[in-house]
Amino acid sequence: MRPELLARWRSTATRAIMEGVLPSYREFAAPPGLGPFVACLWTSHDGEVRVLPDACVDVVFGGGRLVVAGPATTATIAPATPGQRRVGLRFRVGAAGAALGVSAAELLDLGLPLTELWGRAGQRLEDRVAAAPTTEARIAVLARGVADRLPPPEAADREVRRAAAVLTYGGRAGDARRAAHLSERQLRRRFDQAVGYGPATLARVQRFQRFLAQAQRTPAVPLARLAADAGYADQAHLARECRRLAGLAPTALLAAGATPAGERPEALAPAATPAAA
Repeated sequence: MRPELLARWRSTATRAIMEGVLPSYREFAAPPGLGPFVACLWTSHDGEVRVLPDACVDVVFGGGRLVVAGPATTATIAPATPGQRRVGLRFRVGAAGAALGVSAAELLDLGLPLTELWGRAGQRLEDRVAAAPTTEARIAVLARGVADRLPPPEAADREVRRAAAVLTYGGRAGDARRAAHLSERQLRRRFDQAVGYGPATLARVQRFQRFLAQAQRTPAVPLARLAADAGYADQAHLARECRRLAGLAPTALLAAGATPAGERPEALAPAATPAAA
């Protein structure tokens, strides 16, 4: 990434952060040059938080360490980081494998120190992020450190992205295969490498995220209607999936303030590719 572009992006992020007190969670657009692989950067409060499956992989700084939060199929509880807001970088759906230089399936349901993947380079980046004096500076250092390690844009798997887009919008596995022009076996292998799990699991996770998005937009709508709109067979189906993915019943999950996460669906529109998103 060219220094002048990073400086321009950093100035924008600084203004956003300094507009009064930071909310508990806030996202920032990826700096120029990171778009093919990075969905956003973000900052969050320092308290304990329930992290829900969202089809993405993040690099998170909290408690003095950089950790790769792999693709999740169940909720995890991130411990508090007293006195220090978390900052993170979120990879686009299907981009983490190429961006990190490892099969995303090796990260499934894991939180690994970045040093285990990048060795000394990971340790140097962790030290630089830890030494940054402000939240804004930590975000900028993290963005620059990841940018310096990214492969060329063509390394992103566009066929997987096309298939993921279909599944994100409620399409079936056969539709996803046709969109990617791949056989079932090829698609599964490519998904393991890029996403971390197969198309069926991605479809489940994205349906769950559609439910959370619907609930956020229309909080007064009954659960049965939310379930149908998100693509569940019925309310009981929604309840089973919520317990499997989030560890809570739908009503308890929404009462706890759960909101949609991951890459924004419009960035995964059926015609989108990483380079265009």
